[in-house]
Amino acid sequence: MFSPRGGYAGRLLRVNLTARTITEERPNPQVQRDFIGGMGIGTKILYDEVDSGIKPFDPDNRLIFGTGPLNGTLAPGSGTFSVVTKSPLTGLACAAQSNGFLGARLKFSGYDTIIVEGASDKFVYLHINNGSAEIKDAQELVGHDTWKTESILKERYGNRASVACVGTAGENLVRFAVIYSDNGHIAASGGVGAVMGSKGLKAIVVQGNMSVPLPDGSQDKLRELSQKWVRRIKESPFCSMLSSSGTAGLFSIYHNQGWVPVENLTTNLFPNALEFDGRYIREHVYKKVKPLPCYRCPLSHCSISEVLVGPYKGLITEEAEYESLAGWGPNVGISEPGTAIKLSHVTDCLGVDAKESTFLISLLMECYAKGTISNKDLDGIELSWGNADGIIQILEKIATREGVGNMLAEGVMRVSEQIGKEAPDLAVYVKKGQAPHVHDLRTRWGTLFTQAISNTGSQEGIDLTLNVDPDLGIDEPIPDPDERLPKAQAKTGPRRQFEETLIVCYFLARGQGSLNNIIDTLNVVTGFDLNVGEALRIGHRIINLLRVFNIKHGWALEDDFFSPRLGEMAVDGPQAGKSMAGPFESLRRIYYKEMGWGENTGIPLPQTLKKLGLEYTVNDMERHGLKNDPLVKEALDREDNS
Repeated sequence: MFSPRGGYAGRLLRVNLTARTITEERPNPQVQRDFIGGMGIGTKILYDEVDSGIKPFDPDNRLIFGTGPLNGTLAPGSGTFSVVTKSPLTGLACAAQSNGFLGARLKFSGYDTIIVEGASDKFVYLHINNGSAEIKDAQELVGHDTWKTESILKERYGNRASVACVGTAGENLVRFAVIYSDNGHIAASGGVGAVMGSKGLKAIVVQGNMSVPLPDGSQDKLRELSQKWVRRIKESPFCSMLSSSGTAGLFSIYHNQGWVPVENLTTNLFPNALEFDGRYIREHVYKKVKPLPCYRCPLSHCSISEVLVGPYKGLITEEAEYESLAGWGPNVGISEPGTAIKLSHVTDCLGVDAKESTFLISLLMECYAKGTISNKDLDGIELSWGNADGIIQILEKIATREGVGNMLAEGVMRVSEQIGKEAPDLAVYVKKGQAPHVHDLRTRWGTLFTQAISNTGSQEGIDLTLNVDPDLGIDEPIPDPDERLPKAQAKTGPRRQFEETLIVCYFLARGQGSLNNIIDTLNVVTGFDLNVGEALRIGHRIINLLRVFNIKHGWALEDDFFSPRLGEMAVDGPQAGKSMAGPFESLRRIYYKEMGWGENTGIPLPQTLKKLGLEYTVNDMERHGLKNDPLVKEALDREDNS
């Protein structure tokens, strides 16, 4: 068995909050080779340890914090970490990534992975420092928002500690609660913060100054590859835009394509688009207070800034990202950027996912405008388009599950079902109830497709609606939903999942433009000898293992789809009259075939699983009685007949 010669701390931390025990384990070298790290190893642990009868809030669910072999090295953006668990929104697998410093500092503390199991009967926090860990009482932190919680713990342990915590939403098991870390870096998707809250874990504090092991003689080569990576990042037009304008620099680009969500996707017209663009905001709306770079990031992407205009002038907050500005601006009828920034700040402090929150609020606003609900249904709150005070009141009720907030804390799909009438047709979500990224996806087909077929509800592949991927033979964008789209997804999904295992900032991985350079860096750090084909095989392995996990946990064919609203035609704007609803099922069949799955079932064929070294999953499906399920039987019979 090949053991890596570097890149790994070599220890896994298992924390049982029911028993109040902390144990260390040595990682399996074969698992490291097959799944690398980050989301890959997190997926393997989730599959092995969370059986189908375990519910998201059960103590036996796992909450897995992962790093990869590049974390804490010279590789750019290598402070990222991943969180993998069973989602309270969908009941399926979910994975969320967050940038900042925590991924590097977890390595510096002497650990690659944290597995949290069990549940404490009162809130605690976990302190990790240089090869030791301790569970500590967190009662003094209960009820504090994310900003205050991080501030208290950094005052105690110093600014060189990383803090990952939940706000009041996580404490109260809001299904779309997030994990907040490092001054506004957020693991958002799937309700990971709700799982953390269900375990009675308020925060994790990580500090350390241990070095990341590297193979002898590799330092100079690693430095050379990392410098090459940085040069390519600085030459990239996309990364240059991020540095000058933040992700909000995408606002005008997306608006011109008809991709900015406006009033719950009822229109694509937003006259104030220029005032929400990143360059305008940096010149007229913000004053930078201090830069907030992530670990080894060469860009000026993040900062703490002061709002200079609007009713919330003087607010000190993290610079808002594109999705927060789009969600709390046009999607809820707000045309003043300072107000959208305030709502983004409130969302982060309470610890709720901006994606789910904005599409929930916009659903309520559309229902309110149509008379489907009234202020009596909302505890007396007027929720007309653009009412920021009403939005804040609703968000605060959600975070505490007070009054109507108890129902709204269940997420957009469940709320639409609870409201009834026309609401289910107005709700914006994918899979079994998870809001997508904050775009109008009705004509952004690459992103809509990758989220609809994703095994985690977030983007599983790379949206090539505007982009290309020469490494994979995709030399031109795919602006229309033809057969190129699912074939591109089948290629780019494995690439993205491989990159998620490393684990580095997605922007910097994509911005430097070369999969070979990433693989070369990994090989130098670990002593592996991977090539592009083997790297993509690892990505395929992760996708297939996630798929079988989901099958065991109740996935059905209709879950690879999107809500009725996302299937509607755009009524105006640059792409009026277009919709992906018509061709979607035929495109989905092409994707399944490209992946080696049943065309009509979406279930991996046994020969596909065996080629990826996942033969044990075939036996697991049989062991769980799934062999008699008609869809699974069709997939298994297909191999028998061949």
